[in-house]
Amino acid sequence: MAAYLIVDVDDLLRFTTQKGIDLHELAVALRGSAGFVAGLYDTTSLRAVAVADWRAQLRDDNAPLEPKAIFRSAGYQVIDVRDRSCLPDCLVEDVFQHDPNPIDELILATTGIDLLPLIDCVKVTDNARIRVWGDDEEAARAAGLSRDIIFQPLVGLHGIKGKNVWVYIDFENISISLNEQGFVVNLDHLIERLVSQAQAHGKLVKMAAYAPWGQRGALPPLVDASGREVADDAPARLMMANIDPVFHLPGKQSADIRIARDVLTDAGHPEAGDVIILATGDRDFNDVINPMLQRNKTVVVWGVRGSTGRLLQSHPSLQLEYIDDFTDLQTHQSLSTVESEADTESFIPSQWSSVIIQFFRLNTDRPGSVITVDSLIDQLVEVGDVISVERGDDLVSQAISLGILRQQSALGVIELSLQHPVVEKTLLIVNRMARRVANTLVSRNWEYVNYGFLLKGLAMERDLDRPGMNDSDQWRSHWIDCLVRERVLQRELVPHRHNPDDLVPVIRLPEAQDQQLAPGVDEQPAADDFSSQEWQDVPPHTLYESDKEVARMVTRIVVSVQQFTSFRNFAWCPLGSLHRRLREFDSGVVFQLAVEYLLLNNMVTVNEYPNPRSDYNTKGLELDEACPFAAVILAERDEFIRILLELYRANVTISQPNIEKHLKGNWDLPLWISIMKIENVLNALPGRADQFSLFRTHHTVKLVANDDVDEVARAEY
Repeated sequence: MAAYLIVDVDDLLRFTTQKGIDLHELAVALRGSAGFVAGLYDTTSLRAVAVADWRAQLRDDNAPLEPKAIFRSAGYQVIDVRDRSCLPDCLVEDVFQHDPNPIDELILATTGIDLLPLIDCVKVTDNARIRVWGDDEEAARAAGLSRDIIFQPLVGLHGIKGKNVWVYIDFENISISLNEQGFVVNLDHLIERLVSQAQAHGKLVKMAAYAPWGQRGALPPLVDASGREVADDAPARLMMANIDPVFHLPGKQSADIRIARDVLTDAGHPEAGDVIILATGDRDFNDVINPMLQRNKTVVVWGVRGSTGRLLQSHPSLQLEYIDDFTDLQTHQSLSTVESEADTESFIPSQWSSVIIQFFRLNTDRPGSVITVDSLIDQLVEVGDVISVERGDDLVSQAISLGILRQQSALGVIELSLQHPVVEKTLLIVNRMARRVANTLVSRNWEYVNYGFLLKGLAMERDLDRPGMNDSDQWRSHWIDCLVRERVLQRELVPHRHNPDDLVPVIRLPEAQDQQLAPGVDEQPAADDFSSQEWQDVPPHTLYESDKEVARMVTRIVVSVQQFTSFRNFAWCPLGSLHRRLREFDSGVVFQLAVEYLLLNNMVTVNEYPNPRSDYNTKGLELDEACPFAAVILAERDEFIRILLELYRANVTISQPNIEKHLKGNWDLPLWISIMKIENVLNALPGRADQFSLFRTHHTVKLVANDDVDEVARAEY
């Protein structure tokens, strides 16, 4: 059996240096593993070849033998090749040309691609196995080879043990130092570069990041590539990169003590890291570093230029690497030119929201007064958005860099950039949510708004329907929680009305809450802003003249409720089910406005009714068919159905033009066709959307036709 092992020594010397692998151990392990996978009882049957430019390989002062001598002593034939471009050709001429037998097993040990063309240059048997032992499988498979290969990482082969790397990141110290040096802490980019740099030292086994996670304002702003603040997501993003987020209380000593304890504890384990990386700039870690060096550990310190202690810089046994060198972070100035919010991303609360809201609160509390950097920082500290004046200064400085705030004078006077997309969206959200709570409390004379009720109400705020906004209850909850933190709203727990032992969350307005609208935001009245006199005693057809969309929804509700109650022999219709049925026609708060109109004119009653399908009452809507306004709408419905019946009996195609010929007076024909479709009276013919079939046995149709009403299939709401 012909089996060959070809080792690219020039390439592997760089690999062993990076991974901390002994060259002699590598040579022996490669030969032993090759004989094992080839199924040879005796490794002397394996032809092992080590190829390199041996003259370029200088002797390592710490090694007993030169690389050439090491491979010779391990049983390798050494081949000298000075030009790597002709590496495959030289091996064919010096090794394979003299062997007429085809190869059964060919193993190439290399982390590069210069040696791989050899695979297509040698003669192999039909069942030959070709293996590549390297470091990058994708590079090996992308080399354009005509034969299939079996790839296996070098580290992991029997007898080859790389150095384990354990990393301890004082994230609070590092992020603050980077921020103070003028860098924007792009969290995702920073994580990627830290992991990559750690892997360059060996096999990454453990990585932990220490910070007061969840303590608002303890860290400088952490952003993503678009400038969106992501501090709240930091622990989750770290865990996705297999970095353990370790919590400690705010303060320098707290982090130092926790990291020092963990490093010394971990060092006592049998499988402790061979390479210990400390990402910090504190000289206090000298008490940890020296014991690690005494245990023959390689200690690497990651610091930030200008923030690394002198003792660490001058320590003779440390490897010092600067984070700002290998992370290539942007500066605040460069980030200011980047679009702060991508339309496709969810616009969620951030530390920028705190800056904007607190600036507006200051501006509202001090009308006519100027706002300075110092006064805004004091406000942020007072409400707990930051834990110190220093962190507040960092936050305000970055807001100025991003264009959220503008400096007006050298005295520190600032103002909001109302045209900035983050400012404009934030003020819109705050305005709409605060108004929704205030209007609901005033119009319904409530003490508080149920949390779930508020979520449903905000879902109907069409002004918030923008890309990345108002797309889910989770988004609305994030912003409600934000306004509670910023003291715009107040959240409490109150006993459930059906079960006093169960507490439910409710939202109130803080005492003396100023409801003035945010500047630059167009005021648009919500449902509860209309006075009862506006629509009192206004007939439905007159309502068309001023509020056509609301009048159309009123018609839909009356028809739908009457059909539901008459068919099911119910006195009321579930309000939630009714809204779901008609929601596609609700552009904003139209449904709510329509219900308000119906209530003002005594056309309906909204109450809570016993529900046979639930232990609790259900809010429902009861129609008063005797009310003149409701009777007019129902009479119009009956007239429209009679016209449909005439067309049906005359065998005339039911279409909009044919219906229009039979109508007398002013009819909103598209509305009534839509109502008949949603109520299942009319159904579009397949392939002919402008022509319809009449559901002759429909309950309402039979009532209008004075037929006996038979039970028909019930359309569920």
